[in-house]
Amino acid sequence: MEGRRVMETMTLTRRRGSDGSLKSVSTALELLDCFESTGELGVTDLARRLGVAKSTTHRLLTTLSGSGLIEQNPETGLYRLGLHLLELGQLAKRRLRLRTAALPLLEELRQRTGHTVHLAVPEGPDVLYVERLVSLSGVQLFEDLPHRLPAHCTSAGKVIAAFNPDFARLRDTAGFPARTSQTIRTSADWQKTLNVVRGQGIAFTRDEASMGITSVAAPVRDHTGRARAAIAIIGATREFAHSAERPARLVVLASSKLGQTLCL
Repeated sequence: MEGRRVMETMTLTRRRGSDGSLKSVSTALELLDCFESTGELGVTDLARRLGVAKSTTHRLLTTLSGSGLIEQNPETGLYRLGLHLLELGQLAKRRLRLRTAALPLLEELRQRTGHTVHLAVPEGPDVLYVERLVSLSGVQLFEDLPHRLPAHCTSAGKVIAAFNPDFARLRDTAGFPARTSQTIRTSADWQKTLNVVRGQGIAFTRDEASMGITSVAAPVRDHTGRARAAIAIIGATREFAHSAERPARLVVLASSKLGQTLCL
């Protein structure tokens, strides 16, 4: 048993670069860089440039092709960069532009409400908070909240899903893990909630991501009506008990302004 552990450790060590990164990942990135100046390359040429065996190069190409990062030209048999790289590049560019445009609106929203504000985007079946401005009250209740949460337990996730069917289906397929006793747990409840959100144009959560926390969100929609992001206001549930109308109105206004600014 001890001998096996030593061998496993030695194998892992050989697979890692000197800086502790996985050598296979480093080689895959080098492979992508090979296409910087050449449109299409074959296995033999790539292996020579990388200084690795053809069998290793072929395995890397197979893995990268499965992710859409590399594709094979059916006419020449040579490999080229895949369209998924373009999608990722456009996504990164869009999110950077989104955050830059949103920051003044988020700050204004924080100043006017005193609450924590979020800018969220869809990421798989979850929402990713690309910006968070924490409450001015000095009560740091929300700094420890994850920057990624399942869509069904957040107001941002609900409101994006209500106006983005593909995103809604991803969450439905992934299921509904419970974070609190108030979290949505079934597909039927998910669909019912989204119908309500579509009718109201905003989404609420109360004690669903974390007990004692309430949030309200509005979608940032493109010209087709599809939600691409959401702005949310978050605060202690007790603070929203008798004052949800004003935050809801303000978050709708901010989200609408952001969509107009970006000309989505």
